[in-house]
Amino acid sequence: MLWHTHTVFNQPRPLNNSNLFLSDTPLREALIREGAEWDVDLQASVGQQLGSAESLELGRLANASPPELLRYDACGERIDELRFHPAWHLLMQGLCANRVHNLSWQSDARSGAFVARAARFIQHAQVEAGTLCPVTMTFGAIPLLQQSLPPLFQAWLPGLLSDRYDPHQQAGEQKRGLLIGMGMTEKQGGTDVLSNTTRAEPVTARGNGEAYRLTGHKWFFSVPQSDAHLVLAQSKGGLGCFFMPRLLPDGSRNAIRIERLKDKMGNRSNASSEVEFANASGWLLGEEGEGIRQILKMGGYTRFDCALGSHGLMRRALSVALYHAHQRQVMGKSLVDQPLMRQVLSAQALQLEGQTALLMRLARGWSMPADESERAFCRLFTPAAKYVICKSGMSFVAEAMETLGGIGYCEESELPRLYREMPVNSIWEGSGNVMCLDVLRVLAKQPGVMEMLNRQFDAVRGINRHFDRRWRQLKLRLAKPHESQAREITTLLFHLAVGVQVLTWLEPPLADAWCRQMLDTRGIAMLSEDVCTRLLLRATGS
Repeated sequence: MLWHTHTVFNQPRPLNNSNLFLSDTPLREALIREGAEWDVDLQASVGQQLGSAESLELGRLANASPPELLRYDACGERIDELRFHPAWHLLMQGLCANRVHNLSWQSDARSGAFVARAARFIQHAQVEAGTLCPVTMTFGAIPLLQQSLPPLFQAWLPGLLSDRYDPHQQAGEQKRGLLIGMGMTEKQGGTDVLSNTTRAEPVTARGNGEAYRLTGHKWFFSVPQSDAHLVLAQSKGGLGCFFMPRLLPDGSRNAIRIERLKDKMGNRSNASSEVEFANASGWLLGEEGEGIRQILKMGGYTRFDCALGSHGLMRRALSVALYHAHQRQVMGKSLVDQPLMRQVLSAQALQLEGQTALLMRLARGWSMPADESERAFCRLFTPAAKYVICKSGMSFVAEAMETLGGIGYCEESELPRLYREMPVNSIWEGSGNVMCLDVLRVLAKQPGVMEMLNRQFDAVRGINRHFDRRWRQLKLRLAKPHESQAREITTLLFHLAVGVQVLTWLEPPLADAWCRQMLDTRGIAMLSEDVCTRLLLRATGS
């Protein structure tokens, strides 16, 4: 007997085989504007490859099959190794081939390399975010290690700067590519690393480059399969930063015991662990007591990457929502043409316009460490960007999920994975309160920061009344800032910094719309049809 219950129609196809770079007009424009025009062709090639159905499937597989801890081998020997799905390794190969872990630190790096690397990072984040954890820590560690790598490990530098991914368990100098992890927090302290109890005792002499024995634990030991970690431990002279290789120069295993892998809400593809050090070997970077200062040298880079990663996730969520809305028919019209939905999607696109402009401007600032004004700019707006972007990402992805409705809530969609991934960047490398207190600290102590702010914000004064009003209000608050206002001050600082970029570079109708949406305290105004059309075309690369 034959029967037919229904025909499937008006079901949008999932978004794949798109070019992540060419479909993102704000990113293309910002890349060129901030000095990396030379990288446009490669960015387009990366975008085509990452947007393919094959790459997106790798991202899904890597998260559907989390890493496994192999504590012992078949003979009962303790090995503390990890087994990853092949998709993880393929994704890591792509990241390293595109030098997302070291592009800016090459001896022959071109002007704008930091900007180019930021754009590649944003694109990779849209496919799979867990693999960015080893990449961002390695990126942050390399400039520190280039200055202070102990003499015994100088042969590691070529591996740190290579474009190869090498997961083999070998001594670092024998490998084609190397990755670095971090171990800072302990059970009792978390962010308060001064409360760390892990002890470091010198093998012979004390001081920079000398060998120590570490005994203690780490509550979060990121990417335990890394070739080495930067670890904080207490010594006679105070908290120090130690270079701790996984395998020692003679090929033997360091005394790092992986107790378990964290069972995380998101970031499932990436291994995070708890470890104990049983008289493990580490080499001091800098002097005893300088641990926080040393680790903060990489902290700024990793915080910036948190903002880049969350922005990439938000961009992917909007792309998925837009693709769905263009296909789905509701009452005889495409969903994207329904007035209320059009407002929602356009407001999201407008938010990303501003974020893209500021993040790429920050990337240019990070490439100019010798410029005092640029140092102040990055030191202030990196924690501000991390706070605002990472915090807003969760509600942003939830809004995109509502665009798809029920199917956006199901695991066949990318959006549940993006939603679970979102909180990690807001928590890692300092949660929201830590970022906002850091902003207040910079305002109080960073040389030249107020002069920089006056120069940046006064440059666009008189263009938009909402911007001018909010800048006046901020100056009054900065005259006597209070810790209880740290979140509000940080948010307003971030929005004014974005406002400078949009008023400088966006078409006046879009810049005015952004200022009304983000800076008008009377509430969010409706976007005009012309502005909606422009924003949605730019968001799809049309």
